[in-house]
Amino acid sequence: MGEETLPQSTAEIPLPGFVIDVAESERLARSLGHRTVEDLLPSLVPAAMRHAQVPISRFPVGAVGLGSSGRIYIGVNLEYAGLPLHHSVHAEQFLFCNAAAHGETWIQSMAVSHMPCGHCRQFLQEVRDSSDINILVTSDGPHAVYRPLSVLLPRPFGPPDLLHKDVPLLLDQHNNELGVFEEVMEGAVVGCNGEVEDSVLKRKLREEAERAARGSHAPYSTCAAGFTVADSEGRVYAGSYYESAAYNPSLGPIQAAMIAKAIGSSTAEIVGAALVERENGLVSHEGTARVFLAAVAPSAKLHVYRYRQSDGN
Repeated sequence: MGEETLPQSTAEIPLPGFVIDVAESERLARSLGHRTVEDLLPSLVPAAMRHAQVPISRFPVGAVGLGSSGRIYIGVNLEYAGLPLHHSVHAEQFLFCNAAAHGETWIQSMAVSHMPCGHCRQFLQEVRDSSDINILVTSDGPHAVYRPLSVLLPRPFGPPDLLHKDVPLLLDQHNNELGVFEEVMEGAVVGCNGEVEDSVLKRKLREEAERAARGSHAPYSTCAAGFTVADSEGRVYAGSYYESAAYNPSLGPIQAAMIAKAIGSSTAEIVGAALVERENGLVSHEGTARVFLAAVAPSAKLHVYRYRQSDGN
């Protein structure tokens, strides 16, 4: 894959943030002479690409989506030097994780800088009525048009093949029952040398990780999980686990927390982290979290909290 050159023609368009509210979206559309907010989306893609973190591929990808609420959500790809490529986050995953974290119920349209890969087309199947999501690929040129996802993935495998139709999907509301916490596994923590000395910050790390676990989409493993990181300025960023029916395109809670950190525009050092996950679950993120922190924040201490569900859950 060659290094991507960022477009220059729309470099002057500012990006107000990773979430653009309804009023600002409409104002931007009017100021740029667009008839609708949907028409605005491609114009924001170059600005989104500038926020990508791509030390490995040097290939920034930007995605801009319009929610049914009227808000605009931004997504970019994230890569981490020193880690295997599967730790990377795709721009489309970033966008939908961003939308889910802000309570969005559906993304009706999205503009992306490049054709979504098969991994992303599969991940989007976790959204209800995903076949109706309209996608415009800006690299198709000035005559690019919106096409439904069903055109890009005409015979999908997804939630209807594995789940009952009433099971909540990615942008649906989740409130997972976590059960009883056995203990704080601090004594078992190895490989991370730092400390989270601030008891208030430590408590917030756990509470936000629990909240993220309750909101995670894990219908295939039934192993809801949440992950948090704290930066050196005391800010905490949380990520929920989002599974895919095809398993491999699932987005782990570690990556989701790093999306939240990117949305918060934090470049501060990570000083602590917390993982909430199921005791003896079929899926565990602890090993991944240790590998990730060892590469990205080796001085941060990881606190692991496990919950035990009641019989039959």
